[in-house]
Amino acid sequence: MSESGLMWIEKYRPKTLDEVVNQKETIDGIKSLLRTPETMPHFLFAGPPGTGKSTVALCIARQLMGESFRKLVLELNASDERGIGVVRERIKGFSQIIQSAPSGVQFGLVILDESDEMTKDAQTALRRIMETASRTCRFILICNYQSGIIEPIQSRCSVFRFKQLDEAEASTYLSRICKAEKVEADQKALARILELSDGDLRRAVNFLQVAATSSKGGHLQLSNLKEFLPEAQSELVRSMLKLAVNGDFLKARDVMYELMGKYGVSGREIIRTANREIGRIPELNERQASIVRTLGEYDFRLTQGANEDIQLSAMIAQLAEIGRK
Repeated sequence: MSESGLMWIEKYRPKTLDEVVNQKETIDGIKSLLRTPETMPHFLFAGPPGTGKSTVALCIARQLMGESFRKLVLELNASDERGIGVVRERIKGFSQIIQSAPSGVQFGLVILDESDEMTKDAQTALRRIMETASRTCRFILICNYQSGIIEPIQSRCSVFRFKQLDEAEASTYLSRICKAEKVEADQKALARILELSDGDLRRAVNFLQVAATSSKGGHLQLSNLKEFLPEAQSELVRSMLKLAVNGDFLKARDVMYELMGKYGVSGREIIRTANREIGRIPELNERQASIVRTLGEYDFRLTQGANEDIQLSAMIAQLAEIGRK
């Protein structure tokens, strides 16, 4: 596919470590370990979404394996393939094939995204495979929460933490995309896009593409954004919180169903948005600590595979209890 047909997040994804935005200390540490590729350790990348973890893993793969790196790399998404069977069959089978790359390394590379979503049994199996396959395979594990990875795996990896992006550097990156795409963007519009993306550069680039390609005359202004960005979702989450704490369980649950049905927002995303929005509702300040504890409890339940509908309904009921107290 030509570059003109790519989504912007792929078209402008950094190809080398030097192009990665706003992770200088992390990149410097990784570069120092890649000076002798044959002794490269397993890596564990942890940090918020959209901060460059997957991009850096692909940059490493390209640097070690050359432009044909995809033939020498096994990419898995652990949130989709969580079971012990995947670990034992696909990863173990791949690790048993001795690879040869242009850089001279004699190993294959496994990139395991969202690895904190793997079951504990799968992680235990993975730990054993990492032990036995280290001569023919290296692992790059990517996660949002380092605490979701069992300690025996952490101890076998060089751990790098990715931070949320600096607004100035992220704005410069978006401006560079606008220039390449011949989009005249107002700086206030870019600042609002970054604010709504909450430090997630991938989300910011997606927002920018949607807004820019839909704006008239290739001119993107702040007034154009409401139609394309999810401000309505944040307003609905604030409404849900207010209704729940005021004791109107049924109306709050209706808003929750609207978010999930009309807007396609997942349960965990509703909880994350609620956690961000709670500080913007002054009348709930006195109850904020109790509300945040409740949000944390139900977020954890959803990570364990509980039913979204039932758990969010129970969460709203508990918020109503907090309001009555």
